[in-house]
Amino acid sequence: MDKPRPDEGTDQRLGSGTGLPGPAARAGSAILQGLRASLGTIWFLLRVIVPVSLGVALLDWLGILAWAARLLEPLMGLVGLPGEAALAFISAMLLNIYAAIAVASSMALSLKAATILALMCLTAHNLIVETAVMKKTGSSAAKMLFLRIGAALAAGFILNLIIPSGPAAAAPAIEGLAAPRPGFVGMLGSWAVSTLLLALKIVLIVVAVMVGQKLLWEFRILTILSRFFAPLMRLFGLPRDSSYLWIVVNVVGYSYGAGVVTEQVSSGNMKRQDADLFNHHAALCHSLVEDTALYLAVGIPLFWITVPRLAMAALIPWLERARRHLVRFSFRAGTI
Repeated sequence: MDKPRPDEGTDQRLGSGTGLPGPAARAGSAILQGLRASLGTIWFLLRVIVPVSLGVALLDWLGILAWAARLLEPLMGLVGLPGEAALAFISAMLLNIYAAIAVASSMALSLKAATILALMCLTAHNLIVETAVMKKTGSSAAKMLFLRIGAALAAGFILNLIIPSGPAAAAPAIEGLAAPRPGFVGMLGSWAVSTLLLALKIVLIVVAVMVGQKLLWEFRILTILSRFFAPLMRLFGLPRDSSYLWIVVNVVGYSYGAGVVTEQVSSGNMKRQDADLFNHHAALCHSLVEDTALYLAVGIPLFWITVPRLAMAALIPWLERARRHLVRFSFRAGTI
């Protein structure tokens, strides 16, 4: 009888006796795949975010953003907001929720006005970066911009009609807004530090998301998640296999979940038409965890910043489905 090899027990423990890799080997392979996949996403995000953030910093330092805000004063009046709220809305559209809250905190707004502004910013924020992601995954950039800005204004107009008015009250203060305008070198220094910190955040979150996705796929946990969230996806008019994407973009946001969305399309796991449909939904309602928590922390009611967004995000995919069926015309994937 042949003597067993010294490593035979190890091979059997890892599953090589069955011709299949063991859990440890499968996990290691999934982690490596996730790391490789994250590199492209990180590079894509940084190529977009760095020049955009620098451009916005320059526009702000030159006073152009304040000038643009004054032009939007009449539009703000239609949704029941003071003209100065336009600067917060512009900050949200070009940057993110943090920037919008920082600007709004310097204004004396009623709870009604603050709520309207919060819903508008949540609906249409970080437009340049997130629209680039949506375009890459099969949507028309122009259509997504029109959808988000239009939905933000429509939501603000409706809320202005149905929310009762209240007394004016100063928004919670955020330190640093009253500081004098820095010099050009100081502005560049502040931008460089904040951009470096953002880049580190992007690397950490994207790697975690992509590695997590590969591990969930490898051990078939995504199949369980898809089955569990399938009824919700059907309610939203989305393919049932988009449940993991829905979880990702609502936990970590659209930019950080970009790698998962693009990987699903490039790998063939999701058709571009389905990815476009998913973008119609997620464009209006994503980052439900972080962004909602930020506004809750400054006293905005939960109902008015979640239910309207979910309602719009549930309605729009069904309207897009009807448009595709009736009009028989689709925006060419990735067009401007």
